[in-house]
Amino acid sequence: EVELVESGGGLVQPGGSLRLSCAVSGNIDSTYCMGWFRQAPGKEREGVASIARTTGTTIYADSMKGHFTISQDNTKNTLTLQMNSLKPEDTAMYYCAASRAYCNPAFSTVNFRSWGQGTQVTVSS
Repeated sequence: EVELVESGGGLVQPGGSLRLSCAVSGNIDSTYCMGWFRQAPGKEREGVASIARTTGTTIYADSMKGHFTISQDNTKNTLTLQMNSLKPEDTAMYYCAASRAYCNPAFSTVNFRSWGQGTQVTVSS
C-alpha cells in the first residue's frame, strides 16, 4: 500500500505560478510510475504528467507541455508539479497517484491504484 498526501494548492492570479508537492510513503518499491491528474467540476479526471520512478522519464499531456513540470526526489520520497503561466481553465482539484504499471501517454486512471486526497488549485483574478 502506498500513501500519498498532496499540498501546495491555493488561489493564484492568472499568469501566476504554484508548486504542488506529494509526500509518498508506504510500499513505494512496488511503484513504477507516479503521476499528477486533475479534475475540474463537471469534467472527467485527466492526466497532467507522469514520471518513471527509476529512470525519471517524463510524459506530459499535450496541453500541459511547456506549462507544467513534473519532478521527483526519491531520497525524500516527494513528487512535485511546478505550474507556470496559470490560466483560469487550470482550476481543478489536483491529485497525485502511484501505479505498478509503466507510465504511458494514455494516462489511464485504472493503472493507478493509489491516490492522494487532492489539493485544490483555483486560478482567478
